[in-house]
Amino acid sequence: MSSTVNEVTIKEYDVAHSSCPDKKTKYRKANCMTFTVFLFHLHFKNQMETVTMSTPDIAEVDQFRCRVDEIFQKVDKLEKKVNEVEQFYLNANKKKKSSSKGNSIREEQDKGRHVPSIKKQQQDASQRESAAAKRMQELMRQFGTILRQISQHKWAWPFMQPVDVKGLGLHDYYKVIEKPMDLGTIKNQMEAKDGTGYKNVRAICADVRLVFDNAMKYNEEGSDVHLMAKTLLEKFEEKWQLLLPKVTEEEKRREMEEAEAQLNMQLVREASHAKRVQAISNELYEVDTHLEQLRETVVQKCRKMSTKDKRNLGAAIARLSTEDLNKALDIIAQSNPGLQAMAEEVEIDIDAQSESTLWRLNFFVKDVFEGCDKSTAGDNKKKRKKGICDAIAQTVKKKSKKPSS
Repeated sequence: MSSTVNEVTIKEYDVAHSSCPDKKTKYRKANCMTFTVFLFHLHFKNQMETVTMSTPDIAEVDQFRCRVDEIFQKVDKLEKKVNEVEQFYLNANKKKKSSSKGNSIREEQDKGRHVPSIKKQQQDASQRESAAAKRMQELMRQFGTILRQISQHKWAWPFMQPVDVKGLGLHDYYKVIEKPMDLGTIKNQMEAKDGTGYKNVRAICADVRLVFDNAMKYNEEGSDVHLMAKTLLEKFEEKWQLLLPKVTEEEKRREMEEAEAQLNMQLVREASHAKRVQAISNELYEVDTHLEQLRETVVQKCRKMSTKDKRNLGAAIARLSTEDLNKALDIIAQSNPGLQAMAEEVEIDIDAQSESTLWRLNFFVKDVFEGCDKSTAGDNKKKRKKGICDAIAQTVKKKSKKPSS
Protein backbone atom coordinates (compact mmCIF):
# COMPACT_ATOMS: atom_id res chain seq x y z
CA MET A 1 0.00 0.00 0.00
CA SER A 2 1.30 3.44 -0.89
CA SER A 3 2.43 5.66 1.97
CA THR A 4 2.09 8.94 0.05
CA VAL A 5 0.74 11.74 2.22
CA ASN A 6 -1.18 14.78 1.02
CA GLU A 7 -1.58 18.11 2.82
CA VAL A 8 -4.98 19.50 3.65
CA THR A 9 -5.13 23.21 4.39
CA ILE A 10 -8.15 24.82 5.95
CA LYS A 11 -8.28 28.63 5.76
CA GLU A 12 -10.07 30.54 8.50
CA TYR A 13 -11.18 33.99 7.40
CA ASP A 14 -12.07 36.16 10.37
CA VAL A 15 -14.81 38.53 9.26
CA ALA A 16 -14.29 40.81 12.23
CA HIS A 17 -10.47 40.79 11.88
CA SER A 18 -9.77 40.90 8.17
CA SER A 19 -6.12 41.82 8.85
CA CYS A 20 -5.20 38.15 9.12
CA PRO A 21 -6.85 36.54 6.08
CA ASP A 22 -3.90 34.24 5.45
CA LYS A 23 -4.08 32.39 8.75
CA LYS A 24 -3.86 28.71 7.85
CA THR A 25 -3.94 25.40 9.64
CA LYS A 26 -2.46 22.39 7.88
CA TYR A 27 -3.63 18.84 8.27
CA ARG A 28 -2.22 15.64 6.83
CA LYS A 29 -4.07 12.66 5.41
CA ALA A 30 -3.09 9.41 3.69
CA ASN A 31 -4.42 9.40 0.11
CA CYS A 32 -4.48 5.57 0.11
CA MET A 33 -7.46 5.51 2.42
CA THR A 34 -10.94 5.34 0.96
CA PHE A 35 -13.43 8.03 1.90
CA THR A 36 -16.45 6.64 3.70
CA VAL A 37 -19.80 8.31 3.31
CA PHE A 38 -20.94 10.00 6.46
CA LEU A 39 -24.71 9.59 6.53
CA PHE A 40 -25.94 9.39 10.11
CA HIS A 41 -24.60 9.10 13.66
CA LEU A 42 -26.15 7.30 16.59
CA HIS A 43 -25.88 10.48 18.63
CA PHE A 44 -28.65 12.09 16.59
CA LYS A 45 -30.85 12.55 19.65
CA ASN A 46 -28.09 14.28 21.58
CA GLN A 47 -27.45 16.58 18.66
CA MET A 48 -31.07 17.74 18.65
CA GLU A 49 -30.90 18.38 22.37
CA THR A 50 -27.73 20.49 22.10
CA VAL A 51 -28.55 22.41 18.90
CA THR A 52 -29.68 25.99 19.37
CA MET A 53 -32.74 26.43 17.16
CA SER A 54 -33.21 29.63 15.24
CA THR A 55 -36.83 29.72 16.41
CA PRO A 56 -37.21 27.65 19.62
CA ASP A 57 -40.28 25.42 19.33
CA ILE A 58 -40.60 22.61 21.90
CA ALA A 59 -43.45 20.97 19.99
CA GLU A 60 -41.33 20.87 16.84
CA VAL A 61 -38.38 19.35 18.71
CA ASP A 62 -40.67 16.71 20.23
CA GLN A 63 -41.95 15.95 16.75
CA PHE A 64 -38.38 15.42 15.55
CA ARG A 65 -37.72 13.10 18.48
CA CYS A 66 -40.80 11.04 17.70
CA ARG A 67 -39.71 10.69 14.08
CA VAL A 68 -36.24 9.61 15.18
CA ASP A 69 -37.74 7.06 17.60
CA GLU A 70 -39.86 5.63 14.80
CA ILE A 71 -36.81 5.34 12.57
CA PHE A 72 -34.84 3.63 15.34
CA GLN A 73 -37.65 1.08 15.74
CA LYS A 74 -37.50 0.37 12.01
CA VAL A 75 -33.72 0.00 12.23
CA ASP A 76 -34.07 -2.50 15.10
CA LYS A 77 -36.47 -4.62 13.05
CA LEU A 78 -34.21 -4.41 10.02
CA GLU A 79 -31.25 -5.47 12.15
CA LYS A 80 -33.11 -8.62 13.20
CA LYS A 81 -33.92 -9.40 9.58
CA VAL A 82 -30.31 -8.86 8.56
CA ASN A 83 -29.11 -11.18 11.35
CA GLU A 84 -31.53 -13.89 10.22
CA VAL A 85 -30.36 -13.65 6.62
CA GLU A 86 -26.73 -13.57 7.71
CA GLN A 87 -27.25 -16.72 9.82
CA PHE A 88 -28.87 -18.48 6.86
CA TYR A 89 -25.89 -17.80 4.60
CA LEU A 90 -23.41 -18.75 7.33
CA ASN A 91 -25.13 -22.12 7.73
CA ALA A 92 -25.28 -22.56 3.96
CA ASN A 93 -21.54 -21.87 3.66
CA LYS A 94 -20.78 -24.39 6.42
CA LYS A 95 -22.77 -27.06 4.56
CA LYS A 96 -20.94 -26.29 1.33
CA LYS A 97 -17.54 -26.55 3.02
CA SER A 98 -18.42 -29.88 4.66
CA SER A 99 -19.69 -31.37 1.38
CA SER A 100 -17.50 -33.35 -1.02
CA LYS A 101 -15.39 -31.83 -3.82
CA GLY A 102 -17.71 -33.29 -6.42
CA ASN A 103 -20.37 -30.84 -5.36
CA SER A 104 -18.33 -27.93 -6.77
CA ILE A 105 -18.71 -29.44 -10.25
CA ARG A 106 -22.41 -29.88 -9.67
CA GLU A 107 -22.73 -26.26 -8.50
CA GLU A 108 -21.23 -25.06 -11.80
CA GLN A 109 -23.75 -27.19 -13.69
CA ASP A 110 -26.64 -25.94 -11.55
CA LYS A 111 -25.92 -22.20 -11.90
CA GLY A 112 -28.27 -21.76 -14.83
CA ARG A 113 -30.84 -24.32 -13.83
CA HIS A 114 -34.49 -23.45 -13.36
CA VAL A 115 -35.53 -23.27 -9.72
CA PRO A 116 -39.00 -24.81 -9.23
CA SER A 117 -41.45 -23.28 -6.78
CA ILE A 118 -42.10 -24.85 -3.38
CA LYS A 119 -45.55 -26.03 -4.51
CA LYS A 120 -44.05 -27.64 -7.61
CA GLN A 121 -41.37 -29.31 -5.48
CA GLN A 122 -44.02 -30.72 -3.15
CA GLN A 123 -45.89 -32.14 -6.12
CA ASP A 124 -42.69 -33.61 -7.55
CA ALA A 125 -41.77 -35.11 -4.17
CA SER A 126 -45.18 -36.78 -3.90
CA GLN A 127 -44.88 -38.24 -7.38
CA ARG A 128 -41.30 -39.31 -6.73
CA GLU A 129 -42.23 -41.11 -3.51
CA SER A 130 -45.14 -42.84 -5.22
CA ALA A 131 -42.94 -44.08 -8.07
CA ALA A 132 -40.22 -45.21 -5.64
CA ALA A 133 -42.77 -47.11 -3.56
CA LYS A 134 -43.98 -48.98 -6.66
CA ARG A 135 -40.42 -49.91 -7.62
CA MET A 136 -39.72 -51.12 -4.08
CA GLN A 137 -42.90 -53.21 -4.13
CA GLU A 138 -41.65 -54.90 -7.30
CA LEU A 139 -38.32 -55.68 -5.65
CA MET A 140 -40.11 -57.05 -2.61
CA ARG A 141 -42.28 -59.20 -4.86
CA GLN A 142 -39.16 -60.66 -6.45
CA PHE A 143 -37.67 -61.21 -3.00
CA GLY A 144 -40.89 -62.98 -2.03
CA THR A 145 -40.19 -65.50 -4.81
CA ILE A 146 -36.77 -66.19 -3.27
CA LEU A 147 -38.30 -66.58 0.19
CA ARG A 148 -40.95 -68.96 -1.14
CA GLN A 149 -38.28 -71.12 -2.84
CA ILE A 150 -36.29 -71.34 0.41
CA SER A 151 -39.43 -72.09 2.42
CA GLN A 152 -40.33 -74.97 0.09
CA HIS A 153 -36.99 -76.69 0.62
CA LYS A 154 -37.22 -80.05 2.42
CA TRP A 155 -35.00 -78.80 5.23
CA ALA A 156 -36.92 -75.55 5.84
CA TRP A 157 -39.55 -76.96 8.24
CA PRO A 158 -37.58 -76.26 11.52
CA PHE A 159 -37.37 -72.59 10.57
CA MET A 160 -40.98 -71.93 9.52
CA GLN A 161 -42.34 -71.17 13.03
CA PRO A 162 -40.91 -69.50 16.16
CA VAL A 163 -38.79 -71.86 18.27
CA ASP A 164 -40.90 -73.68 20.90
CA VAL A 165 -38.63 -72.80 23.80
CA LYS A 166 -40.83 -74.24 26.56
CA GLY A 167 -41.92 -77.33 24.62
CA LEU A 168 -38.31 -78.22 23.76
CA GLY A 169 -37.01 -77.26 27.22
CA LEU A 170 -34.52 -74.73 25.87
CA HIS A 171 -34.15 -72.77 29.13
CA ASP A 172 -31.05 -70.91 28.02
CA TYR A 173 -32.32 -70.01 24.52
CA TYR A 174 -33.06 -66.35 25.26
CA LYS A 175 -29.70 -65.97 26.99
CA VAL A 176 -27.93 -67.07 23.80
CA ILE A 177 -30.27 -65.60 21.18
CA GLU A 178 -30.96 -61.86 21.51
CA LYS A 179 -33.53 -61.57 18.69
CA PRO A 180 -35.45 -64.72 17.68
CA MET A 181 -36.66 -64.86 14.05
CA ASP A 182 -38.36 -67.36 11.75
CA LEU A 183 -39.47 -67.54 8.09
CA GLY A 184 -43.16 -67.52 8.98
CA THR A 185 -42.84 -64.24 10.87
CA ILE A 186 -40.94 -62.74 7.94
CA LYS A 187 -43.68 -63.80 5.51
CA ASN A 188 -46.43 -62.31 7.71
CA GLN A 189 -44.56 -59.02 8.05
CA MET A 190 -44.05 -58.84 4.28
CA GLU A 191 -47.81 -59.22 3.77
CA ALA A 192 -48.79 -56.72 6.53
CA LYS A 193 -51.21 -54.03 5.37
CA ASP A 194 -51.30 -51.91 8.54
CA GLY A 195 -48.05 -50.06 7.83
CA THR A 196 -45.95 -52.17 10.22
CA GLY A 197 -44.41 -54.24 7.42
CA TYR A 198 -40.99 -54.01 5.82
CA LYS A 199 -40.11 -50.77 4.05
CA ASN A 200 -37.20 -52.07 1.98
CA VAL A 201 -35.68 -55.32 0.72
CA ARG A 202 -32.46 -55.13 2.72
CA ALA A 203 -34.40 -55.28 5.98
CA ILE A 204 -36.04 -58.56 4.84
CA CYS A 205 -32.68 -59.94 3.76
CA ALA A 206 -31.20 -59.16 7.20
CA ASP A 207 -34.02 -61.04 8.97
CA VAL A 208 -33.66 -64.10 6.70
CA ARG A 209 -29.97 -64.25 7.53
CA LEU A 210 -30.84 -63.85 11.22
CA VAL A 211 -33.03 -66.98 11.11
CA PHE A 212 -30.17 -69.19 10.01
CA ASP A 213 -27.48 -67.37 12.02
CA ASN A 214 -29.52 -67.94 15.22
CA ALA A 215 -29.87 -71.66 14.42
CA MET A 216 -26.14 -72.07 13.79
CA LYS A 217 -25.29 -70.05 16.90
CA TYR A 218 -27.50 -72.07 19.28
CA ASN A 219 -26.96 -75.53 17.77
CA GLU A 220 -23.49 -77.01 17.81
CA GLU A 221 -21.60 -77.44 14.57
CA GLY A 222 -22.18 -80.93 13.17
CA SER A 223 -25.76 -81.15 14.49
CA ASP A 224 -28.61 -81.66 12.04
CA VAL A 225 -30.18 -78.24 12.64
CA HIS A 226 -26.81 -76.49 12.29
CA LEU A 227 -26.15 -78.27 8.97
CA MET A 228 -29.68 -77.55 7.65
CA ALA A 229 -29.39 -73.86 8.55
CA LYS A 230 -25.96 -73.56 6.94
CA THR A 231 -27.16 -75.22 3.71
CA LEU A 232 -30.28 -73.04 3.41
CA LEU A 233 -28.26 -69.88 4.12
CA GLU A 234 -25.86 -70.73 1.29
CA LYS A 235 -28.77 -71.28 -1.11
CA PHE A 236 -30.36 -68.01 -0.01
CA GLU A 237 -27.10 -66.07 -0.57
CA GLU A 238 -26.84 -67.46 -4.10
CA LYS A 239 -30.33 -66.27 -5.00
CA TRP A 240 -29.82 -62.93 -3.18
CA GLN A 241 -26.74 -62.16 -5.27
CA LEU A 242 -28.92 -62.32 -8.38
CA LEU A 243 -31.32 -59.70 -7.01
CA LEU A 244 -28.69 -57.48 -5.35
CA PRO A 245 -27.72 -55.46 -8.49
CA LYS A 246 -31.33 -54.30 -8.89
CA VAL A 247 -31.49 -53.37 -5.20
CA THR A 248 -28.22 -51.41 -5.44
CA GLU A 249 -29.43 -49.60 -8.56
CA GLU A 250 -32.64 -48.59 -6.83
CA GLU A 251 -30.76 -47.33 -3.77
CA LYS A 252 -28.46 -45.18 -5.93
CA ARG A 253 -31.46 -43.81 -7.78
CA ARG A 254 -33.19 -42.90 -4.52
CA GLU A 255 -30.01 -41.25 -3.25
CA MET A 256 -29.66 -39.14 -6.38
CA GLU A 257 -33.32 -38.13 -6.32
CA GLU A 258 -33.05 -37.16 -2.66
CA ALA A 259 -29.89 -35.13 -3.32
CA GLU A 260 -31.57 -33.33 -6.22
CA ALA A 261 -34.65 -32.62 -4.11
CA GLN A 262 -32.49 -31.17 -1.33
CA LEU A 263 -30.57 -29.06 -3.85
CA ASN A 264 -33.79 -27.69 -5.32
CA MET A 265 -35.08 -26.86 -1.86
CA GLN A 266 -31.81 -25.11 -1.04
CA LEU A 267 -32.03 -23.11 -4.26
CA VAL A 268 -35.60 -22.12 -3.40
CA ARG A 269 -34.48 -20.97 0.06
CA GLU A 270 -31.58 -19.01 -1.43
CA ALA A 271 -33.88 -17.38 -4.00
CA SER A 272 -36.30 -16.49 -1.21
CA HIS A 273 -33.51 -14.99 0.91
CA ALA A 274 -32.15 -13.13 -2.11
CA LYS A 275 -35.55 -11.45 -2.50
CA ARG A 276 -35.56 -10.77 1.22
CA VAL A 277 -32.11 -9.19 1.01
CA GLN A 278 -33.31 -6.94 -1.81
CA ALA A 279 -36.35 -5.93 0.23
CA ILE A 280 -34.14 -5.18 3.26
CA SER A 281 -31.81 -3.16 1.05
CA ASN A 282 -34.75 -1.10 -0.20
CA GLU A 283 -35.97 -0.55 3.36
CA LEU A 284 -32.49 0.51 4.47
CA TYR A 285 -32.28 2.96 1.59
CA GLU A 286 -35.68 4.36 2.54
CA VAL A 287 -34.64 4.72 6.20
CA ASP A 288 -31.38 6.33 5.14
CA THR A 289 -33.29 8.81 2.97
CA HIS A 290 -35.62 9.69 5.84
CA LEU A 291 -32.66 10.18 8.17
CA GLU A 292 -30.95 12.43 5.67
CA GLN A 293 -34.11 14.51 5.23
CA LEU A 294 -34.57 14.74 8.98
CA ARG A 295 -30.95 15.76 9.52
CA GLU A 296 -31.22 18.38 6.80
CA THR A 297 -34.35 19.74 8.45
CA VAL A 298 -32.62 19.96 11.83
CA VAL A 299 -29.56 21.62 10.28
CA GLN A 300 -31.76 24.21 8.58
CA LYS A 301 -33.34 25.02 11.94
CA CYS A 302 -29.93 25.68 13.51
CA ARG A 303 -28.82 29.21 14.21
CA LYS A 304 -26.13 30.77 12.03
CA MET A 305 -22.65 29.67 13.14
CA SER A 306 -20.62 32.52 14.64
CA THR A 307 -16.98 33.36 13.87
CA LYS A 308 -15.98 31.88 17.23
CA ASP A 309 -17.85 28.70 16.44
CA LYS A 310 -16.00 28.45 13.12
CA ARG A 311 -12.64 28.94 14.83
CA ASN A 312 -13.46 26.24 17.38
CA LEU A 313 -14.56 23.96 14.57
CA GLY A 314 -11.33 24.51 12.67
CA ALA A 315 -9.28 23.81 15.81
CA ALA A 316 -11.27 20.64 16.45
CA ILE A 317 -10.74 19.40 12.89
CA ALA A 318 -7.01 19.93 13.39
CA ARG A 319 -7.07 17.30 16.15
CA LEU A 320 -8.85 14.64 14.06
CA SER A 321 -7.13 11.39 13.20
CA THR A 322 -6.31 10.60 9.56
CA GLU A 323 -9.36 8.37 9.23
CA ASP A 324 -11.73 10.92 10.76
CA LEU A 325 -10.18 13.72 8.71
CA ASN A 326 -11.03 11.75 5.57
CA LYS A 327 -14.64 11.56 6.76
CA ALA A 328 -14.70 15.27 7.45
CA LEU A 329 -13.40 15.99 3.94
CA ASP A 330 -16.08 13.72 2.56
CA ILE A 331 -18.76 15.77 4.32
CA ILE A 332 -17.35 18.92 2.75
CA ALA A 333 -17.12 17.25 -0.67
CA GLN A 334 -20.86 16.48 -0.60
CA SER A 335 -21.66 20.17 -0.95
CA ASN A 336 -18.49 20.99 -2.95
CA PRO A 337 -18.40 18.69 -6.00
CA GLY A 338 -15.33 20.48 -7.33
CA LEU A 339 -13.23 19.68 -4.25
CA GLN A 340 -10.06 17.81 -5.26
CA ALA A 341 -9.79 15.69 -2.11
CA MET A 342 -7.01 13.53 -3.55
CA ALA A 343 -4.81 16.43 -4.67
CA GLU A 344 -1.34 17.04 -3.23
CA GLU A 345 -2.72 19.99 -1.28
CA VAL A 346 -6.37 20.59 -0.43
CA GLU A 347 -7.35 24.11 0.61
CA ILE A 348 -10.71 24.61 2.29
CA ASP A 349 -12.24 27.96 3.16
CA ILE A 350 -14.30 27.53 6.34
CA ASP A 351 -16.19 30.81 5.76
CA ALA A 352 -17.14 29.69 2.26
CA GLN A 353 -18.94 26.60 3.54
CA SER A 354 -22.71 26.52 3.83
CA GLU A 355 -24.40 26.54 7.22
CA SER A 356 -25.58 22.99 6.52
CA THR A 357 -22.03 21.78 5.91
CA LEU A 358 -20.67 23.63 8.95
CA TRP A 359 -23.24 22.12 11.29
CA ARG A 360 -22.69 18.68 9.78
CA LEU A 361 -18.99 19.04 10.49
CA ASN A 362 -19.76 20.31 13.98
CA PHE A 363 -21.99 17.31 14.71
CA PHE A 364 -19.38 14.93 13.32
CA VAL A 365 -16.47 16.40 15.30
CA LYS A 366 -18.58 16.43 18.48
CA ASP A 367 -19.47 12.76 18.03
CA VAL A 368 -15.84 11.81 17.38
CA PHE A 369 -14.48 13.44 20.52
CA GLU A 370 -17.39 12.30 22.70
CA GLY A 371 -16.62 8.74 21.59
CA CYS A 372 -12.93 9.23 22.39
CA ASP A 373 -13.76 10.64 25.83
CA LYS A 374 -15.96 7.65 26.64
CA SER A 375 -13.26 5.25 25.48
CA THR A 376 -10.59 7.04 27.50
CA ALA A 377 -12.83 7.12 30.56
CA GLY A 378 -13.38 3.39 30.23
CA ASP A 379 -9.63 2.76 29.94
CA ASN A 380 -8.92 4.97 32.94
CA LYS A 381 -11.55 3.14 34.95
CA LYS A 382 -9.92 -0.20 34.11
CA LYS A 383 -6.49 1.18 35.07
CA ARG A 384 -7.83 2.48 38.41
CA LYS A 385 -9.51 -0.86 39.11
CA LYS A 386 -6.30 -2.73 38.29
CA GLY A 387 -4.32 -0.37 40.53
CA ILE A 388 -6.68 -0.97 43.45
CA CYS A 389 -6.48 -4.73 42.95
CA ASP A 390 -2.69 -4.59 42.82
CA ALA A 391 -2.59 -2.50 45.98
CA ILE A 392 -4.85 -4.97 47.80
CA ALA A 393 -2.69 -7.84 46.61
CA GLN A 394 0.45 -6.11 47.88
CA THR A 395 -1.19 -5.43 51.25
CA VAL A 396 -2.24 -9.06 51.62
CA LYS A 397 1.28 -10.19 50.68
CA LYS A 398 2.84 -7.88 53.29
CA LYS A 399 0.45 -9.10 55.99
CA SER A 400 1.20 -12.70 55.18
CA LYS A 401 4.95 -12.05 55.65
CA LYS A 402 4.51 -10.60 59.18
CA PRO A 403 5.70 -13.02 61.89
CA SER A 404 3.00 -14.29 64.18
CA SER A 405 3.17 -13.03 67.75
